Amino acid sequence: MSRFFFNDRKQLVNDAIEGVILSARHHNLTRLDIDPAIRVVVRSDWHKSRVAVISGGGSGHEPAHVGFVGKGMLTAAVCGDLFASPSVDAILNAIVAVTGDRGCLLVVKNYTGDRLNFGLAAEKAKRYGLKVEMVIVADDIALPDNKQPRGIAGTALVHKIAGYAAEQGKSLSEVREIAQQACDSVWSLGVAMQTCNLPGGGEEGRIKPGHVELGLGIHGEPGASTVESHNSREIIAELAARLQEKAGTEARLAVLINNLGGVSALEMALLTKELAHSALKDQIAYLIGPAPLVSALDMKGFSLSVIALNETFEQALKADVETVGWQPPVAFAPMQTQPHTPLRGSDEATPSENAQVRQSVKRAVETLISLENRLNALDAKVGDGDTGSTFAEGAREIAQLLEQNRLPLNDTAALLQLIGERLATVMGGSSGVLMSIFFTAAGQSVADGKPLPDALLTGLKQMKHYGGADLGDRTLIDALQPALEALANEGLSAAIAAAEKGAQATAAMHKAGAGRSSYVNRESLEGVQDPGAVVVAEVFKKLQ
Repeated sequence: MSRFFFNDRKQLVNDAIEGVILSARHHNLTRLDIDPAIRVVVRSDWHKSRVAVISGGGSGHEPAHVGFVGKGMLTAAVCGDLFASPSVDAILNAIVAVTGDRGCLLVVKNYTGDRLNFGLAAEKAKRYGLKVEMVIVADDIALPDNKQPRGIAGTALVHKIAGYAAEQGKSLSEVREIAQQACDSVWSLGVAMQTCNLPGGGEEGRIKPGHVELGLGIHGEPGASTVESHNSREIIAELAARLQEKAGTEARLAVLINNLGGVSALEMALLTKELAHSALKDQIAYLIGPAPLVSALDMKGFSLSVIALNETFEQALKADVETVGWQPPVAFAPMQTQPHTPLRGSDEATPSENAQVRQSVKRAVETLISLENRLNALDAKVGDGDTGSTFAEGAREIAQLLEQNRLPLNDTAALLQLIGERLATVMGGSSGVLMSIFFTAAGQSVADGKPLPDALLTGLKQMKHYGGADLGDRTLIDALQPALEALANEGLSAAIAAAEKGAQATAAMHKAGAGRSSYVNRESLEGVQDPGAVVVAEVFKKLQ
């Protein structure tokens, strides 16, 4: 079963090229109209007044290479089929279409098919009287003894530097020299926990769960070694050490953080943070990304590329371009923080002692902490499996304040409001906000002179108002409302019984009216108590 959206597998690359051209924000891309099998994207604003810079290769590495076509970078990109080198004819047509008297430079990743096809096209182009030079990018350091290192994400840095040199009006020999210097100054290393899948093909499961492959290729080629870890800090540390060994400890670096296609933005941000605290931190001058620049379809992995900077490289990388896929460098600096005084902090409440209240609070928080795993398991059947952790997190915060004697135990209004304040800060999701509303409103009601049972009902009213749930919606309200009503009219024993009855009733409710359970089908809800209602019932039991 394919994991890709597409219409016709044979037209996939052609269709994708059209989509890129249509959405190019500078409206500066066009495709040579020759033959459907010849896929060449060129600058529509090109006038052959400078050295042309051409690259290309197999598709599936987007935005490379079409995403780098534009002023200040590539003049043309030649696209092969998925992971397949473009034909000699396609490359030759690209050269002839964009090369003037100044000549052209071919930037080629170090794969046999690309070297041969681009090389033969270059030789044929010379027969037309065109000046053609070529540089080979071999930045992959995964296999140190390999005489032919692969060209991977560092190629994008070479594109940028060569394109800048050409845009400055330099001669072909000068552009080639600068590009070669860039090739000699860039090193890359990739890692993945899942390799890529081809459209229309089956899923690849070579990498064991819990492991990553270090140094696998951008076409899914096996890596150099396997690491039994998904720990972001450990993996970044390994990559940083290997790259530093190549670049040296004194080099000033730009680091390209490349998403190989299947890593979430959240994870890429986390990996960037780890890089900022790695052994390379004092050498990093610029970050490029995190972003997909040379991807591998949907590969669940990333790569780091470093380039040792000189004045020319730095100017080149910072220069503006008009492309779809390039990411401007960001000057690296530690994260800034800004001091801020909370609008209301727990220190504002004066601590006080009340033995009976202390015992009640202690029982409540200990109950919530002990229920964590049970509630998570229950919530996993009807929600996202975190109810226990959410309530336990809030309970741990209150337990810590209790242990540190920082609670106003003899001031009910202040105690309720402080609990509401802390729960809003430490509890995640809607549960934290709802419980904060409940306690905050109840505390204010006590401060206004209402008895505690009535104040708690006021807190419930506000919770229902803002949360949108009511009795029968299969939430904690189905246990909390009858319990609080019984507490106000009959006392604690009646409240305990009402909470338990309400929680049990949720197991027979076949449709949730609020919360994540509202998206779950009837079969999944049947016979399962609502985790929030269970929380209420269990806490009331311990208050007796």
